[in-house]
Amino acid sequence: MNDIASYSPQAPDRAEVDALPGLTLLQFGTDWCGHCQAAAPAVAAALQADPAVSALRHLLVEDGPGRPLGRSFRVKLWPTLILLRDGQEVDRLVRPTEAAAVAQWLADASAPA
Repeated sequence: MNDIASYSPQAPDRAEVDALPGLTLLQFGTDWCGHCQAAAPAVAAALQADPAVSALRHLLVEDGPGRPLGRSFRVKLWPTLILLRDGQEVDRLVRPTEAAAVAQWLADASAPA
């Protein structure tokens, strides 16, 4: 996947995720998934485009059968991006393809309520 970060097989447990302070972007998928590979540059570009968004915690979590974190968030398709604020889901985006769309989603979803 070139210079794109890899999905980590070592996922935190749900209690750890629920306790994370501030903004966190969970990205569920796998390194071998074609949709994940296609979305990776768009997600990376969107995160780099906005300094406020680039400061958020970004966790790439390997998902699949028997992976409890993905199941606890009811992830069905890859990649699924879930934005959390103080451990609570704010919004999600499934199978993004364009950096501008991801950037707009992040800006909208991360804006203070």
